[in-house]
Amino acid sequence: MKKVLILTLSLITLSAVACHDRIVTLNDLPQKSQQFLNTYFKNIGLLSAKYDDGEYEVVLKDGTKIEFSRQGEWKEVDCHTKAVPSGIVPTAISNYVKTNFPDNIIVKIERTYNGYDIELDNDLDLKFDKNGNEQGIDY
Repeated sequence: MKKVLILTLSLITLSAVACHDRIVTLNDLPQKSQQFLNTYFKNIGLLSAKYDDGEYEVVLKDGTKIEFSRQGEWKEVDCHTKAVPSGIVPTAISNYVKTNFPDNIIVKIERTYNGYDIELDNDLDLKFDKNGNEQGIDY
């Protein structure tokens, strides 16, 4: 019985160490992240924020989810059914969507190593290079 108890405690301890999630406050976020939130999501309010494996994940009271790098750069903005603030979207991408999908809005944008992935409110996924040139559509 003693061995089982020691094994159980050891597993719990290892699980706690392996789980790197740490709850943070708005003030714990990098200054760049705080400025981003203040600029584009000023009056929405923070629901939760956590730090995990060198990244910050923020959830706002309206359900918007934003991921930031360790340095505070946004990596992904997911507004679910609302439009991503236009200042976040590169002009070339915004113009492409307005021209080719005038009845749709961008609800999610993600920076990738080679460009951007966006999602429209009709669940269409578009890929763009770093210059905002369309690279493909996922149906």
